[in-house]
Amino acid sequence: MNNFVYHNPAKILFGKGVEKDAAREIRACGGTRVLLVYGGGSIKRSGLYDTLTDSLKAEGLPFWELPGVQPNPRLTPVKEGIRLCRENGIDFLLAAGGGSAIDTAKGIAVGVPYNGDVWDFYERKVKAEKALPVGAVLTIPAAGSETSDSSVLTKEEGLRKLGCGSPVMIPRFAIMNPELTCTLPAYQTACGASDILAHLMERYFTQVDHVDFTDRLLEASMRTILDYAPLALAHPEDYDIRAEIMWAGTIAHNNLLDTGRVGDWGSHRIEHELSAIYDIAHGAGLAVVFPAWMKYVWRDGPDRFVQFAARVFGVEIAHGNKERAVEAAIARLEQFYRSLGLPTRLSEAGIPDDRLREMAQKCTLPGPQGNFKKLYEEDVYNIYCLAK
Repeated sequence: MNNFVYHNPAKILFGKGVEKDAAREIRACGGTRVLLVYGGGSIKRSGLYDTLTDSLKAEGLPFWELPGVQPNPRLTPVKEGIRLCRENGIDFLLAAGGGSAIDTAKGIAVGVPYNGDVWDFYERKVKAEKALPVGAVLTIPAAGSETSDSSVLTKEEGLRKLGCGSPVMIPRFAIMNPELTCTLPAYQTACGASDILAHLMERYFTQVDHVDFTDRLLEASMRTILDYAPLALAHPEDYDIRAEIMWAGTIAHNNLLDTGRVGDWGSHRIEHELSAIYDIAHGAGLAVVFPAWMKYVWRDGPDRFVQFAARVFGVEIAHGNKERAVEAAIARLEQFYRSLGLPTRLSEAGIPDDRLREMAQKCTLPGPQGNFKKLYEEDVYNIYCLAK
């Protein structure tokens, strides 16, 4: 186990009706002028928009709005949000939605006090040292952005999808009412479950030894998603099922399960090229990429994959044959994705194979990707080919 420092200051309000406390929490954080960041009409149809704006008005907090944030969030709305904040003296950002709204708010938060181009943070030219405070009202358990220290955006010019991270990006609070997720379409629920599972697997596949405690936490979290995601599709309005998934999604990405270990993250970078160019849902793209990644890298750490097969999917090693055990685990993972209605091949997602080399080149522009096995351009290209 590696040395580590763990600190996550995000306050979590979890349960029924907690969204009514949003303005009070903003006041407690010192916010006086608020930018409300959200996506489409879902928060208005659900009544969340009225709840939040009524809360802000009751608390006497003037607010401005940045609607229209789309999945796979773009850089342009971030720049618009920075302009609004600077022109109106806004000192607090409230994101309502899923990872796209929250990541957009985080980009705005670090961009306002910075004199340069906010994209500098995503290209890793500079590290964010200052940020406006952010609060999150979560409606889609998936990205884990509500308590994470990271943000991912797509720059429209060149279709580059990159992430940046800094402790100053961690939201001051996360408001999480599972009731707000009960009306999610089945496909969004499935993509969210895939995203959560991927965050867990990225951390699980490490080359660091003697991390059995966090292994066990990760395995339990993976089993939770494997068990409860199908139940959420079968019983979409069951509060208790939604609560299990929502809380697992937060724990999966608040860095607690990183402690003492080094995760991989190659699959996320490989998928970012898919969603940047083809605008596929991130969770769906991960369902395509992760099995292909596993097939390509498992021989670089077979014992960890055999442990994954046994502890997560209950695969017994047939006559000590590690390869058969790993094959069985990957097959069961793919079957899980299919049971949720997700693709496991590029062709099933409607993605052609004429830009695989381009994506491999762009993926590795900053250098080799991944930690379990360092992936260079040819490796990434081969993974895309396995995913066809």
